[in-house]
Amino acid sequence: MNVDFGRVLTAMVTPFHNDLSVNLSQARKLARHLAASGSDGLVIAGTTGESPTLTKDEKVELFRAVVEEVGGKAVVLAGTGGNSTADSIVLTRAAEKVGVDGVMLVVPYYNKPSQEGIYQHFKTLAESTDLPVMIYNIPGRTAVNLLPATVARLAEIDNIVAIKEASGSMDQVSELRRLLPDSFAIYCGDDSLTLPMLALGGKGVISVASHLVGPRLQELVNAFTSGNTTLANEIHLELFPLFKGLFIATNPVPVKTALNLKGWQVGATRLPLVEATSTEKSAIKELLENLNLF
Repeated sequence: MNVDFGRVLTAMVTPFHNDLSVNLSQARKLARHLAASGSDGLVIAGTTGESPTLTKDEKVELFRAVVEEVGGKAVVLAGTGGNSTADSIVLTRAAEKVGVDGVMLVVPYYNKPSQEGIYQHFKTLAESTDLPVMIYNIPGRTAVNLLPATVARLAEIDNIVAIKEASGSMDQVSELRRLLPDSFAIYCGDDSLTLPMLALGGKGVISVASHLVGPRLQELVNAFTSGNTTLANEIHLELFPLFKGLFIATNPVPVKTALNLKGWQVGATRLPLVEATSTEKSAIKELLENLNLF
């Protein structure tokens, strides 16, 4: 399966009303803004979208709203992964019905499956849909690291076409690129590692910072791919404080704080996540001011 998801995708926050119900109208507005400001695609109901505290029905309504708003203008990837293979199949099929362009499936968390268990999980899910699949490795949240050798096996499945890699290990990225076919896309899952991963053969980034600096991230990626590594490095260093600052508390607390400061009214986070402290809010506000983002 030949698929191009683009180079800069935003892991979109899920806006909430004051009562913490999903704010679909604001989700539409934000999706439209992101698609017009540097995002080739949007990942809906991923980690940044607070997937653990969204119900299945809320996720499907989000998928539908975003597809209706930006379908055809930006790629829409639905976060349909989880730690129950059967439940993930149900959600994946529901996402397919509303017309998303693909799905992102996280390594099953908490269960701590073996590499064979992870392989069978993703294989079963991929066989349940005609959509292209991006797998997502984030061992800091799942407690299991998806190894490059397992990814290489999964890449033999026709509709598994990409990985979002967030292990933080450049050695692991190097091994992935060495083992995988050129057509298999590797996306960075940590904004601050976008440039090093591009240098190792990465396709692009699934970004949190692109909520705020999407066009600048596109400039970084385009500069690198066109051979202007000096400019790419300049942009990386310019944005580096923001990349790190958006993780001074658990994601997506800082980026939601930043968006609210900018007037986006995306609401608070659902428990067990809590709002940023006053110190954290001050630090985030200073970051925005330093980058002239107000």
